Amino acid sequence: MSEAPRPRFLVVHDYGMGGLWWWVRANSAREILDTCSEVEVVTDPETVRRYANDSHLEEFDLAALPPDSPLAKMRAQRDRQRGRPGFGALVGRDRVYLRMPFGDDSGTVDYLLELGPDGRWVRQVELAPDGGLRMSAGDWPINPPFDLYDPDLAELEIAAGEFEDAWRRARPDPRGGG
Repeated sequence: MSEAPRPRFLVVHDYGMGGLWWWVRANSAREILDTCSEVEVVTDPETVRRYANDSHLEEFDLAALPPDSPLAKMRAQRDRQRGRPGFGALVGRDRVYLRMPFGDDSGTVDYLLELGPDGRWVRQVELAPDGGLRMSAGDWPINPPFDLYDPDLAELEIAAGEFEDAWRRARPDPRGGG
């Protein structure tokens, strides 16, 4: 008697200007997220239907990823993260607040981000000596998800009150609504 195939999930690595898409066989969506970094399991029924018969999408079994595949590299990255302090600490929360360092000479000190449970930013404050600018996700067309399992992100976590105080002090970004 042969085993029934494992369920198939639509998976994307959204890098902002596009994405890499695959079908992945696994026991659960959670198993995929626990195993591979920087991916999301697509649950929108319309999107899943749209890709259901796409013969161009590769299909992999999570237990047997080809070593040269992007998913194998994402599995290796996840393996390096696992066991580090903060691994998965941000997963499952309604909101997460981060202070992201800004690395240029523009006068911007840091970004404060409010992330939703899917890792996408909801609101952002670009800090500056004059109070900075604030914007909402609807003001910006590119919003790839942050990997909430990443222990490096857990180190950047701030309190909700710190974000809200900065939001109130910042002025709306003239490029968007904020």
